[in-house]
Parts: sequence; structure tokens; C-alpha cells
Amino acid sequence: MRSIGEMARDGGLGVSALRFYDRAGVLVPAWVDPVSGYRWYEPEQLEEVRLLARLRRAGMPLADIRLVLAGWAGTDTDLVRGLLQAHLRRLELGLSDARSEFSTLGALLDHRETDPMTSLHSATARWSVPAPELAAAMDAVRFAAGSDAELPMLGGILFDIGDEGLRLVATDRYRMAVARARTTGHDRPGTQVVVPLPLTDAMRALLTDEEPTRLTVDGDRVTLETGDRQTSGQILGHEFPDYRRLVQLPAGRRVHVDATAFRQALETGPVRSGDTRERNGEPYDLSVLRVTENGTVIVCADGDDDQNDVAVNREFLLDALTAGSRDELILELGTPTAPLAIRRPDDEGAFSLLMPVRLED
Repeated sequence: MRSIGEMARDGGLGVSALRFYDRAGVLVPAWVDPVSGYRWYEPEQLEEVRLLARLRRAGMPLADIRLVLAGWAGTDTDLVRGLLQAHLRRLELGLSDARSEFSTLGALLDHRETDPMTSLHSATARWSVPAPELAAAMDAVRFAAGSDAELPMLGGILFDIGDEGLRLVATDRYRMAVARARTTGHDRPGTQVVVPLPLTDAMRALLTDEEPTRLTVDGDRVTLETGDRQTSGQILGHEFPDYRRLVQLPAGRRVHVDATAFRQALETGPVRSGDTRERNGEPYDLSVLRVTENGTVIVCADGDDDQNDVAVNREFLLDALTAGSRDELILELGTPTAPLAIRRPDDEGAFSLLMPVRLED
């Protein structure tokens, strides 16, 4: 007999996926321990797990997967071949439709496009920013910046300067961080620039004391001056996504947590055994969170499942706790598919969002 962890490792499916397909009646284990509920499989089922993994990667509907597995071991292959061919035709038609829609969207973008550098940064503008506030804001968002070469607009930090001061925003699609700092002397509200990470890091290195700090945007260049030191560079020539739309979340349940104790619970607590995922080719572990009836957040053990649990990348959550830089933080948990928010009790304008991971995926 093979354990569920061994089948997941050798078959190319996560443990949670195997549990999901068991509950769906698609791939049932040979034996389930009546005491622990642990699943065990016959060695011969490894071929079915690998087949299931292939069908899943191809995006085949669950109903068709069930029929393919049922007919795979039979001598009559017509049913299986027919299902595979039918799904391939659906994929080809879907790709054709997607190409058509993307072509239309591309034409609409071509029609809308203007030179953002000309419209947004045609004049010089200067602001004064308290150095400690700017440093703290940079520290709060830096961890969430992207590194995907195909999305260069996410490879920097957005400096959104307006009537409400300066907001810094960073996102890599899987997480987002927002922080703010006061500004004075702003003579042109409504300016947005995306500052590349190397330049933001150089700026941060200058913010070591409380000397007056000035931020200047001149055309496609941004300069930070503090005391007799300065650093300057070119902004990214890409438009940042409208983060205000991305942070409009349905209200979730807010729980105050001791940041140090919660970090320790994450670092020493359970992760999904064998449920290691990959993002950009790198494995990561999940922490599964639940709000209890008495209003606390716990890290759930493997096998202790509830439909309202929220699963997140554990490393991302630890990074967000560090960036929160407070002894007490607020976790806001909604549905299992809604982003998890990490907020500061003393500043609603500084928060991080983490995209959840669906356990049955």
C-alpha cells in the first residue's frame, strides 16, 4: 500500500487534489484508516493518478475525467479516444475564440493609447516628504513588488501623489501592499510614477535620518534629495494597474492578533503535508487559517478541513507580518476565494493583501 503523500509525490498531484478527487468519487483510495482517516492506495493506482494529473493539466471537465478513468482499463478504447478528441476540439475552439477576443482588445488598446510620459509628466513638480514616513512606507511595500520580466510595470513601486499625500503601492499579482506618507508643497496633484526597484532601493538607502527630503518628478526622471545627498533615475515607462479597484474588497471578519505569537504559530505550526505547490517553478507551502467561534485565528492541521478555511502562501504571510511592523495587527478574512488582508490598527491606509489558494486545485 502507498500513502497519500507518496502517491501525490510520484503521481504529480497534490495531496489536497487527491482528497478532492476521492470526495468526488473519481479516484477512491483502496483503504481509509477508520481512526485517523488517512488514505492508502494500491500500487496499481499510481497509473490512474498519473493519468488523472495529465487530464487535469489539460483542463478536462470533471465529468469527462470520470468517464476516461472508468474506460481506461477496458479493451474498447473508442469511448476514451472520443472523449479526448472532443476535449481537444473544445480547447481549439476556445483558443480560436480567445485569439479573436484578444485581437479585438488589442485594437481597442491601440485606439486608446497615448504617450503617458507626455500626459502625466510634462512639467516639473516637487514635494517635501518626512524622511521617516517615506522610509517606513518603502519598507511596508517593498516585499510585494514583482520580478516577472513579462510584466515590467510590476517591477517597481508606484508613487501615487495627490491631494491625500503620497501612496506607495507594490504588487506581483499574488500579493499587494499599500502604504502612505504625508507630503507638503505639492504643486501638481494627481501624479503617478512607477519607480524601478533598484532606484527605490537607492532612495531608501539615503533615508537614514530626519533631514528634509524632497521628491522631484521632471519628465521621465524622478529625484530624491535629502540633506546634501541625492539619487536620480528614469521612471518605468509603463502604466501601473488601477490599485484602487483591486483593494475594494467585501467586508470580512476582522481579528486582532499578536504579531509575534502569530508568527511563531505559523513557523512552528502545521503546513499541508505533501501539499507543496509551485509558483514560477519554485515550491511553496500552505498555511490554512480559520477564525474560531471565540474570535481567534488558528493554523489548521492536515486533515482538519472546513469549507470556510483560508489557505495562503506561508512565506508571503510571514513577509506581510514583518512588513506590518507592529506588535498588533488585524487579519481580515473573508471567503476562501477572497484576498486576506493584513492591516495596521493605527493606520487604515497601510495594509497588505494576499491572494488565497484553493485547496482542491
